[in-house]
Amino acid sequence: MKQIVPIITNKYLLAIVFFAVWMCFFDQRDIFSTLEQKQKLKALEAKKHYYESEIDKAKQDLDNLQNSPAALEKFAREKYLMKKEGEDIFIIEDTSAIKK
Repeated sequence: MKQIVPIITNKYLLAIVFFAVWMCFFDQRDIFSTLEQKQKLKALEAKKHYYESEIDKAKQDLDNLQNSPAALEKFAREKYLMKKEGEDIFIIEDTSAIKK
């Protein structure tokens, strides 16, 4: 017991312990805030990756539409329901996808 008291009352040890507690719990950049920010960063990086892949897909679609008349016609027919003269368009809706 007599050997433990001088170690506990050592001013350097007390300063280190105080500094560690302060940095872990009371500082602006404490452990919990840092972990939360890392999670947010991972989520934002995942969103960035998703949007970059969507941009690449959109660029490919645009390039395809600009260079291929068949793709342009297909796009116009599917998205805007355009038709040639003398054609009829029948729209079939899938009612099984609607949940009751």
